[in-house]
Amino acid sequence: MISDVLAEAKDKMHKSVEAAKEDFSGVRTGRANPALFQKILVDYYGTPTPLGQLAGMQNPEARTLVVTPYDKAALKEIERALVNAPNLGANVGNDGTIVRVTLPELTEERRREFVKIVRSKGEDAKVSIRNIRRRAKDDLDALKSEVGDDEVSRGEKELESVTKSHIDAIDDALKKKETELFEV
Repeated sequence: MISDVLAEAKDKMHKSVEAAKEDFSGVRTGRANPALFQKILVDYYGTPTPLGQLAGMQNPEARTLVVTPYDKAALKEIERALVNAPNLGANVGNDGTIVRVTLPELTEERRREFVKIVRSKGEDAKVSIRNIRRRAKDDLDALKSEVGDDEVSRGEKELESVTKSHIDAIDDALKKKETELFEV
């Protein structure tokens, strides 16, 4: 029973770390990366649809991304979604068949803003992991009458080490992203 609680907590914590890394990839660095645009929602026939499902994306140059819609009728909506996308500040142009997105050069001030955003996302992920730990600890405490205090305390120690390892993984990903953001 204790092992089930710990396995579930490990799984949820791992998913939180992966979600944090995915969030970090959505914050842009000096290059135009298609991953930045995957989650942008486009109003496609009244339904918010991720851009990655509506168009192919290539980056022929470091700061340029070419978006080729699968359905030409969605071109205007894709362009509108890219213009209104937060934290991009990109120049968006449409030539009738593709949308060309040119990202501006990152200034030092803009890089610092992105680092703040990444740190905030990292802190949110840590809070999520701590909440998972709290729920697992409550589940372990509920098992005290069935398995005994010693087993529960061993389980809590293991839960703490698992929590620490996952928080360290988020810190490592955060440091990596910060250095990536400050590279020129």
